[in-house]
Parts: sequence; structure tokens; C-alpha cells
Amino acid sequence: MTKVVISKKNNKIFDVECDGHTNYGEKGEDIVCASLSSIVQTAVLGLLMVVLVELDMKRDDEAGYLKFTLPEKLTAEQDTQACAILDTMLCGISDLNESFSDYIELEVKNL
Repeated sequence: MTKVVISKKNNKIFDVECDGHTNYGEKGEDIVCASLSSIVQTAVLGLLMVVLVELDMKRDDEAGYLKFTLPEKLTAEQDTQACAILDTMLCGISDLNESFSDYIELEVKNL
């Protein structure tokens, strides 16, 4: 199972952690893991290449681990764009979680 923990402050996502493999299918053919990975990695690419923020990021592909944190200081435009990307990511993860809750655990923390 993959555990996804999304942390929010002032109703804005600032930290995302994904840990573990979904084990829905065999390695290389796991469509749930591939879907979740695509959603999260596309959000990371958007933050890095569109919003142009430097993320504090840790990644271990073998372990199925990815964690990233937004910097505390963003311009108003970066903040708006980052929120749109991360809120869309959460919509995708939530939708996937509804269909595959035996393989994905989603926790949203409001700090």
C-alpha cells in the first residue's frame, strides 16, 4: 500500500509525502502505482518548470518514496500557480483513492 500524506497550512498544500508501493499489480505493470506516480510527478514538474520554485525534495524509487516541500517564500504569482497545481494534484489523488482505497491511503493534515 502507498501512504500519501498531504500537509496544509492556511488551507494551502505545502508538503507532500508518498511512501510505499501500491502492490496492485506486478512490478512494471501496476496501473494504480503508475497512475499515482504520474499525478504526483506531474505536479512536481509543474512546480519546478512552470512555477519555477526550488523544492526541498527526497526521492527513493526502489522504496517507492517521494517527499517534497514548497519553500516558505513565494511571490504572489508563484503562490497562486502552486496552489492551482497542488489542488489539482489532490483532486487526482482523491479520485484515485476512492476507486483503489485498498492500495492507497490518503491523509490530509491541516496544521
